[in-house]
Amino acid sequence: MIVIGNDHAGTALKNHIVEWFKANKIDYLDVGCFEGEKCDYPVAAKNACDEIISGKAEKGILICGTGIGISIAANKIKGIRAAACSDYYSAKYTRLHNDANVLCFGARVIGDESAIELVNVFLNTEFEGGRHAARVQMISELEK
Repeated sequence: MIVIGNDHAGTALKNHIVEWFKANKIDYLDVGCFEGEKCDYPVAAKNACDEIISGKAEKGILICGTGIGISIAANKIKGIRAAACSDYYSAKYTRLHNDANVLCFGARVIGDESAIELVNVFLNTEFEGGRHAARVQMISELEK
């Protein structure tokens, strides 16, 4: 399952991605925020990342205005490796080399179809492991 969350700046892009999930029969959990609500990105990050940490969701998509604030908030949560991406290469390699479990977007930075392309590559790229596993472990050690 994929969890998706956003602040008020990311609602329209989140809704576009949710429609793509539905069309592609991807199991997802939408933790909001929803149309007309105002919400803060740290709260949205926590709500979504809690679902990953609990094991209910495997990966997450988070959206705020720039993607930066929500990625910073998400990365404060132990066990989360979030990356704000706006290009294909970064979205692919954050999975291949960093085993990122959360992809973050800026709704004011990326267009709808570009976001879908990045979600698709993020969800369909496996962690390469090997020499990268030791580096991911080093990142985990920083959380202690």
